[in-house]
Amino acid sequence: MDLTVAVTGATRGIGRAVAAAFVEAGAFVAVSGRDGDAVEETVAALNDAAGDGDVDDADESGDGTSGRAWGMRADVRDEYDLERFFERVAKEHGPIDVVFANAAVFHGVPGENPSDETSYARYDDTMRTNARGVFSTLREALPHLADDGRMIVPSGSVAAESKPGMGAYAVSKAAAEAVARGFAADVEQAVGVVDPGLVATDLTGMERARDPESVAPLFVWAATEAPAEELNGARLGLREWKKATR
Repeated sequence: MDLTVAVTGATRGIGRAVAAAFVEAGAFVAVSGRDGDAVEETVAALNDAAGDGDVDDADESGDGTSGRAWGMRADVRDEYDLERFFERVAKEHGPIDVVFANAAVFHGVPGENPSDETSYARYDDTMRTNARGVFSTLREALPHLADDGRMIVPSGSVAAESKPGMGAYAVSKAAAEAVARGFAADVEQAVGVVDPGLVATDLTGMERARDPESVAPLFVWAATEAPAEELNGARLGLREWKKATR
């Protein structure tokens, strides 16, 4: 798989699982996250898995882009971080084929944050990360995106179905989906939403849900094999993936 893939929020959960799946498939994967140490650890683990463990990983000074994975600390709340991240990826590896706008936060415990008790500070940071962060990711990636590139925004049922205690997170995911649809309407490349169902991550608080590794192939499929016209401006999930790959 001769692709260049960029993943935000790639140090844990779905982001890390998707990054690993792309590395295993042979793609070059650029990862980012707020925690620089976690980015370095993630890149080292990805390169070890790919047999490139001797590469000087995750070095913002200019080294470490010759392995199967590379990383840089970037906060999606800061568009200048994202600008530098995508510029660096494109400079070293050419046009970006896939952008996975995965970075997100949930302040508090899922299911225990009712809307009427959500503080303004938590609401604002959730929206800045999960909604504006998706907007900034897509906007800053676009100048470096291949003509046939794809941009993927993960989401879930909480974006459309009321569930108690999800507060600002539910609002932010609905907004993120709207951002994806807006870009799909305005740019030539395919931009779509992928819903993996309930996945056991820190954001969902679900211990008995699917493992992130089990749904990573869904995102790889959406980014590489799903018909572009079916992804663009739409919402793909487990049903579409299983139907197409069974």
